Amino acid sequence: MLTEDGYLLRVFIGESDKKDGMPLYEWIVRRAKKEGIAGATVLRGIEGYGGSSQIHTAKILQLSTDLPVIIELIDTLDKIDRFMAVLEEVIEGGLVTQEKAKIRLFRSAR
Repeated sequence: MLTEDGYLLRVFIGESDKKDGMPLYEWIVRRAKKEGIAGATVLRGIEGYGGSSQIHTAKILQLSTDLPVIIELIDTLDKIDRFMAVLEEVIEGGLVTQEKAKIRLFRSAR
């Protein structure tokens, strides 16, 4: 059960990153579900850059096959901390941030 005091883990990776032959973002979401993380969402960016300082963009003339992807995971601090250990093993290049999140509403669709 998710309480009012939750934590948000935000994972920044590239769209072309892979794990076991599948997109890394897909692997992370499936692993998060297996680990019982309360929720996960994948967002695809239209432009960005990271550690390499190379700009990746969705503009037609500069079409990139490695657009930025953000995975947001929400749960209690204990579960987020445990899942961070999984991420440390699979993320070769990227950024992970964590912040406290006040849960205002969390319910399943009926």
